[in-house]
Amino acid sequence: MAWIYLSIAGLFEVGWAIGLKYSEGFTKFTASALTVAAMAASVIFLGLALKTLPVGTGYAVWTGIGTVGTVVLGMILFKDPATAGRMACIALIIAGIAGLKILTPTA
Repeated sequence: MAWIYLSIAGLFEVGWAIGLKYSEGFTKFTASALTVAAMAASVIFLGLALKTLPVGTGYAVWTGIGTVGTVVLGMILFKDPATAGRMACIALIIAGIAGLKILTPTA
């Protein structure tokens, strides 16, 4: 269950990171409120995951999911560059997430 919580936490992290862009410096009320709600949900689910997962693994995977998701959505929504170098870096982050998942014993 911890890995499910961690995945949900990562998805909410993507949501709040993208929400920051839409909130325009917290000047748009609805986007700002959704961003803050996503921040809270992300931390709550991370906390639930860390009840059983090692803190280093949980934090690294959480930020990795957030990073990859935010970069990919940035490319899709905001036309951020999708260069070969950036794609290679995303692949490395995904490999790191997968490696931590595989090498972390489940409780």
